[in-house]
Amino acid sequence: MIELNRIKHSFTLGRKGNERRVPVLHGIDMRVGKGEIATLVGRSGSGKSTLLHLIGGFLRPTEGSIRIGGQDVTAFTEGQWADFRLSHIGFVFQNFQLIPGMTAYENIELPLVLRGLSASVRRNRVKEAMERLGIADYADHYPAELSGGQQQRVGIARALILDPPLLLADEPTGSLDSENEEQFLRLLRELNEERGLTLLVITHDERVAAIGSRRFRMEDGLLSEIAAEAEKEEALR
Repeated sequence: MIELNRIKHSFTLGRKGNERRVPVLHGIDMRVGKGEIATLVGRSGSGKSTLLHLIGGFLRPTEGSIRIGGQDVTAFTEGQWADFRLSHIGFVFQNFQLIPGMTAYENIELPLVLRGLSASVRRNRVKEAMERLGIADYADHYPAELSGGQQQRVGIARALILDPPLLLADEPTGSLDSENEEQFLRLLRELNEERGLTLLVITHDERVAAIGSRRFRMEDGLLSEIAAEAEKEEALR
């Protein structure tokens, strides 16, 4: 589902004429198969969020190639990425990124509106999603009227309303208490099992990382697979 080949990325700092390039990622190779749960851990500043933004098309790599679902997306234009994200990728964020002036129902409905689906189709899909996630009673509530856990579920419903095959989650439990965190992780496992959804979860929390069938670590812009590290250590004992 995700295939990264020799990905490098640098940011440009300074004013024009006095710019300097700051490398962030140093030749990343990564494979995540269809239906896998992959987790990526790393300290703040290690490059893990940059990698997620590259996979989501919000940044373009300085070098290397990106394939998602077998399609080379490296050179996509912004318009191509916008269309591709609607049909292929859902996003869940730490701060939920719900639109304050929209109700829970309207936030979830938004991708369907952007896709141009009819009102009746939108109504059925949103109702089904809200019932599935246990938030049907909060359709008319605005984000400020919802708890953190409820807001997170609205965000998940919005991310999955178009049935994308891939879900990217950036520190998704950072704003949740321990009870809501456990409920969220249980929900991710269920979605993976029921839908065959592929997940890539970026986190600094080892407890969250433990849900991954594939586990990666980012350190100083370099990626390693934790399982491979563990097997190597075991072999040396």
